Amino acid sequence: MIDLLTTRYAYVLFAALLVVGLYMVVASSNLVKKVIGLNLFQTAIFLFFVSTAYVSEVDGERAQSPIIPKEAEMYDPYASPLPQVIVLTAIVVGIALTAVALALIVRIYSEYGTLDEETLREVRSDD
Repeated sequence: MIDLLTTRYAYVLFAALLVVGLYMVVASSNLVKKVIGLNLFQTAIFLFFVSTAYVSEVDGERAQSPIIPKEAEMYDPYASPLPQVIVLTAIVVGIALTAVALALIVRIYSEYGTLDEETLREVRSDD
């Protein structure tokens, strides 16, 4: 167990962020807390994706940057830049979605005067 915590700490952090984010989305009735929970969940997925794509060594050889020289062998270990590019794109999309969600939450609060999900359901059922 100690070996897991010292060598695979990124996976432990991923699991903790995932559980906390999922709990905030499911258990909270406040809309802002739900958006924060979604952002934590999203951050956990980013961390998992990048940490699984990390290549430090392959068969005792240190992985190199993805700029491949002409004298490279066919199966030399190179780190793939694709996971980082995908995560960077996902971060931009996540920020845009968070901005839209918070703008909708501001609009909901100005219209109904509450951010509680249960109260909103009661108010909407009365309309």
